[in-house]
Amino acid sequence: MQRLSGKYLDPASRLSIVDIGSYDVNGSYRTIFNSPEWKYLGVDLAAGPGVDIVLTSPYRLPIASSSSDLVLSGQAFEHIEYFWQTWLEMLRIAKPGALVFLIAPSRGPEHRYPQDCWRFYPDGYAALAKLGDCELVEVHTDWEPHADPGSSHWGDTVGVFRKKKASVRARLASFAMRFAFNLHPSSK
Repeated sequence: MQRLSGKYLDPASRLSIVDIGSYDVNGSYRTIFNSPEWKYLGVDLAAGPGVDIVLTSPYRLPIASSSSDLVLSGQAFEHIEYFWQTWLEMLRIAKPGALVFLIAPSRGPEHRYPQDCWRFYPDGYAALAKLGDCELVEVHTDWEPHADPGSSHWGDTVGVFRKKKASVRARLASFAMRFAFNLHPSSK
């Protein structure tokens, strides 16, 4: 996340940043996004360190459409049952031209918090870009084990996406997902 911030963001520009899954379990991205010109908002399902907004659903963000310059999520998507719904919400709140930084595990042991559903690869990120009708600017996966023995079993897929001007296809996909979700019994 530090590398992405340094590569893609200008510390002198005013930015509205939203972090999805911001609860500080073992570190926070908040310190990376600490420019005085940046407004950082952490959202998660539980109150705690790093959380500014507590969500009642991972699939509905109480944030205005097209209001964020950067939406990010790190090490959270593997815990979200229907991550594609959260993905569409992330794109909904992103301004046209805004960036989305996404980091999710490509490998690693099960770590239920409260569940552990998914692992991600570059083709999965390409599929997310297709679903959201956005540009996949950059993607890579940590294929080699980390030098630190305590982290060697973990690997991530890192992606940068850019939201395009909303197309009819993206709006229809978002509507279809919302409609399907509203019919799902656990959404109540």
